[in-house]
Amino acid sequence: MATIRKLRDKWQAMVRRKGIAPRSKSFDKKADAEKWARDLEAQVDVAGYVPDSKLAENTTLGEILTRYRREITPTKRSAKTEAIRINAMLRRDVCHRTLALLSSADIAAYRDERLQTVAPATIIRELNTISHALDIAQREWGIHLVRNPAKLVRRPSAPKGRTRRLEGDEEVKLLAAADKGRNPWMKPLIILAVETGMRRGEILGLRWEHVDLERRIVHLPITKNGDSRDVPLSTRAMETLTGLMQQPNRDAERVLPVSADAVRLAWEHLRQRAGVGDLHIHDLRHEAVSRLFEKGLDIMEVSTISGHKTLTMLKRYTHLRAEDLVARLG
Repeated sequence: MATIRKLRDKWQAMVRRKGIAPRSKSFDKKADAEKWARDLEAQVDVAGYVPDSKLAENTTLGEILTRYRREITPTKRSAKTEAIRINAMLRRDVCHRTLALLSSADIAAYRDERLQTVAPATIIRELNTISHALDIAQREWGIHLVRNPAKLVRRPSAPKGRTRRLEGDEEVKLLAAADKGRNPWMKPLIILAVETGMRRGEILGLRWEHVDLERRIVHLPITKNGDSRDVPLSTRAMETLTGLMQQPNRDAERVLPVSADAVRLAWEHLRQRAGVGDLHIHDLRHEAVSRLFEKGLDIMEVSTISGHKTLTMLKRYTHLRAEDLVARLG
């Protein structure tokens, strides 16, 4: 039986069971002390042990996210982006909640508040980060939670994938604008993106040691999904890389020695000069993958080039023009 006793202005409940360290907790009301003791004894009867909730009672969500940022985030390829995301999340009121008090209602309120200012895709990533941090806290950091409240919260609907492709003479306009721009790396970047389907980060990370012009492939040792892959080169891509290799002042290691921030700024100016204001640089990957299908390559061939692991993922980047398929129907 539990012991309930009055200590000054508090009621203390103590549960003792053979083979288990005594547990106690103080409450303002006697009824609350009795309820806590009953619940704890019930858990012992079912599970045979008393889960230690002290850490959950003394640890906030913010402290868990801070530890997650320090220990887990650096192991990810998206470490920089996730660290920035967590830094922003730590400024929110929900991070002051202790894990013992954190509820799905708290996280749902956080979701609804954030939806007023950021896109659903951002909310989904933030909720997934919270959920994974709580899972790690349970499995590896010895913090007892009855359940992960983030898993009970409904995610907002993700927006449909973009269907934007190059239309008419937009590619010609882009390349002409790149010729007139101050960043000499934008034109080869655009051509390689359209011809190979590589991501911007993959192109910017490309090193000469991974370019094999004899075999007409480039090797990507590390990609977004964690796998390496070889990308075949079209004649146009070969001409572009050959031209870069023959430049007298070329960088000894990197094919395009330019930062992601420089590319982002140059792209904003470039698309305005070209008159394609709604075109994103990632849309060039959509264009490349769609062209591969229009050339007659099958799903396995395209996924080998693009690096997509599933048909669902591949379909998000594939938008075929009906008029280009008419000739193949006969």
